[in-house]
Amino acid sequence: MRDDIASIRKEYTQAKLDEETIQKNPFDQFDKWFQEALDSKIIEPTAMVLSTVNSNGQPFQRTVLLKTFSEDGFVFYTNYESRKASHLKDNPSVSILFPWYSLERQVAITGRVEKVSTKQSLKYFLSRPKGSQLGAWVSNQSEVISSRSILESKLEQMKQKFKEGKIPLPDHWGGYRIVPDSFEFWQGRKSRLHDRFYFEKRSENWNISRLAP
Repeated sequence: MRDDIASIRKEYTQAKLDEETIQKNPFDQFDKWFQEALDSKIIEPTAMVLSTVNSNGQPFQRTVLLKTFSEDGFVFYTNYESRKASHLKDNPSVSILFPWYSLERQVAITGRVEKVSTKQSLKYFLSRPKGSQLGAWVSNQSEVISSRSILESKLEQMKQKFKEGKIPLPDHWGGYRIVPDSFEFWQGRKSRLHDRFYFEKRSENWNISRLAP
């Protein structure tokens, strides 16, 4: 048992979030914080923890990378035959979390997913490095494999198969868009009296509430 970790603590003093400074549109507030994350040079500012639920009600989390966002939603790409895709087929409700720990802040978003168009998936796929394009063909994501050598062998096969011309978009690969219905912006503060603001979609408007830490 490791009970010595109970004493690990840190005061959060970098910033604050209040009614005077928060943007009234959650997408504007996200864009503001996202730009600050980029400017701060933190590791993987686009990383977000995606939570899904399987058909038995068991939640799962994994980190995916945000590739674009607008008021239409937040887009990431994956294998449409993966475990997460199976969950999304049964239950399109999800949550994502941006854990910008070094800035003492995080953003939690809930919503529902929808597939992006094949045209949008293709545009992004063609922008990826060749190795990543091949990887989409190589990995039957989430399936059990006996060793890494299987992946390496299949990679060599794909290199030969697509050695000439463009690598085509796999039928089993593409994007999802998360259409938000709530945002929570969390800014760490001293004495654990954190600033929390919750945006909830009501009709065409966003209702803003301050939450107790």
